[in-house]
Amino acid sequence: MLAAVAMFSFMDTTMKVLSSHYPATQVTAMRALSSLPLLCGYMLYRGAFRGIFRVRWGMHIFRSLLGIAMLTSFAYGLKALSLAEAYSIFFIAPSLITALSVFILKEKVGTGQWVAIVVGLLGVLVVLRPEGTGFLTLGGLALLGSAACYAMAAITSRVLARTDSNESMMFWYLLLMAAGGLAMSASHWVPVRAEDGWVLLALALSGFLGQLAITRAFSSGKASVVAPFEYSALAWGVAIDWLLWHTLPDGYTLLGAGIIIASGIYLVRRESVHAEAEHP
Repeated sequence: MLAAVAMFSFMDTTMKVLSSHYPATQVTAMRALSSLPLLCGYMLYRGAFRGIFRVRWGMHIFRSLLGIAMLTSFAYGLKALSLAEAYSIFFIAPSLITALSVFILKEKVGTGQWVAIVVGLLGVLVVLRPEGTGFLTLGGLALLGSAACYAMAAITSRVLARTDSNESMMFWYLLLMAAGGLAMSASHWVPVRAEDGWVLLALALSGFLGQLAITRAFSSGKASVVAPFEYSALAWGVAIDWLLWHTLPDGYTLLGAGIIIASGIYLVRRESVHAEAEHP
């Protein structure tokens, strides 16, 4: 998960660069299309195309629709917000995953964990500027929607991993996202500039490597334990914002992020204690 977060931070940087010139739906399509050749080469090397059609189609389509909504809303939010601000709002996703794991995965979550989830939501409100000047902006709402879609996609991945291979999950996720993104952006497609070739290459490599790592993380680890390591993205976001755009997060962003991260650390500690009690 730590490796996935690092790769996705680089991927998000390229998406922020691309979103300043291309529509959000086109950025989604380019993200999926750029990584597909690398994934196909990887699968050919591993001989992983055998049985590629014997999958749970309904779940794969649902997961890909969530992926399209997640990336499109995230790309839209990145137009107005810095990476650190975007990540601070997106950090609510692990708490959402923990909450959803109760209803879908039947995992046990105690009262203290529910309190931590509510505290995390309050942290998001802090990031969204409670004084009113930037409260519930379109960019902030888009990122909240993106986080919700991410949480649902993560839970869906956990369910799919019980029957389908990691390779088939990655392949159909990218292929269906590419098809959906192309369909949505066809009417307002912006010609790709030659100077963006290096950006697209970086997008392809970081997205491919990040997808490998995150699929492995959620298929081999408990969702409520793996997901909070997403918080390491804040360090990447602050560093990249400073290096590329010479901006730093303000007090509300840091305070809200701190509240959300604290709630996430509590969730991780509670889960670890619970696991040790079950397996002495």
